[in-house]
Amino acid sequence: MKRLPAGVIGVGHLGQHHARHYATLPGSILMGVFDPDAARARLIADRHAVQAWTDLDDLLRQVEIVSIAAPTSAHFSTTKACLEAGKHVLVEKPIAATSAEARELVALAAQRGCLLQVGHSERFNPIMQRMRPYIDRPAFIECHRLSAFGERGTDVDVVLDLMIHDLDLVLSFNPGPVEEVRAAGVPVLSSNIDIANARIAFVGGCVANVTASRVSTNKMRRLRVFQRDRYVSIDFQSRHAMVSRRSHPTGAKPVIDVESYQAGDEEPLRLELDAFIQAVASGSRPLVSGEDGEAALTLATRVLEAIGRFTQRHEEGHAPGMAVGQENI
Repeated sequence: MKRLPAGVIGVGHLGQHHARHYATLPGSILMGVFDPDAARARLIADRHAVQAWTDLDDLLRQVEIVSIAAPTSAHFSTTKACLEAGKHVLVEKPIAATSAEARELVALAAQRGCLLQVGHSERFNPIMQRMRPYIDRPAFIECHRLSAFGERGTDVDVVLDLMIHDLDLVLSFNPGPVEEVRAAGVPVLSSNIDIANARIAFVGGCVANVTASRVSTNKMRRLRVFQRDRYVSIDFQSRHAMVSRRSHPTGAKPVIDVESYQAGDEEPLRLELDAFIQAVASGSRPLVSGEDGEAALTLATRVLEAIGRFTQRHEEGHAPGMAVGQENI
């Protein structure tokens, strides 16, 4: 397989790692980086002995694939420019700021024959990849994604910053159409929502309870999936998981058998970029497509709308215990 010439747009906290991996993956060759902060671009470019481009069009003429790790507000315009230039794009989550923007990007990628992948990297976490075969027709899903407060990511609320990872995972389990969304959330240390909880009911009967916080003292990234025949618990930090099954020994009461699993320490981002390169090279559908990114953003938007109704009702004096935003199909 030939090495695909790659570029990175936005080389801040996350984009610098895209550059690092493109410079070392066997299927790519880093051609340069672009960032509005020229000094930052030169720093990362010098680290890999490549060009720091000052004009985006100049960079695009040198590459076939590009990663976009710019602020969310720039995702739509930057991704659109890259697709119009005929480049294959991996854009960090969320795919765009609005569902309408996301739909336009998906349509444009199809029109131009370009691959569009969205950076929901938790799908590539080695423990998630190992445990996915054990998840089938979940009845109840519980997600906790908690972190300490930091300045990075606060340009958007915690739903688009953190919760969207778990919303994408939940949708990837194919629970069916969404029937109802109830949610609550509040700002704590920023002007945007810093902690939120959503209860999402699906037409088929599955329910997902999703909590995200960026004002917690302890970091947590856990997923629990309850099914008719098993319970799967995943810790994305330790990359440890357990599968509990009910068994019926002859002549005895049912018992619970527990198996433990441990995944390796491969970087999800590196696995994600390698999968992107492989998808471009083979012309296959990416694991996290533009359509997947659009679906996650649409559900995140519905959560935010439900939070808005919760806030409005609470401010109008309804009892806090009943002030839950609700959305029906």
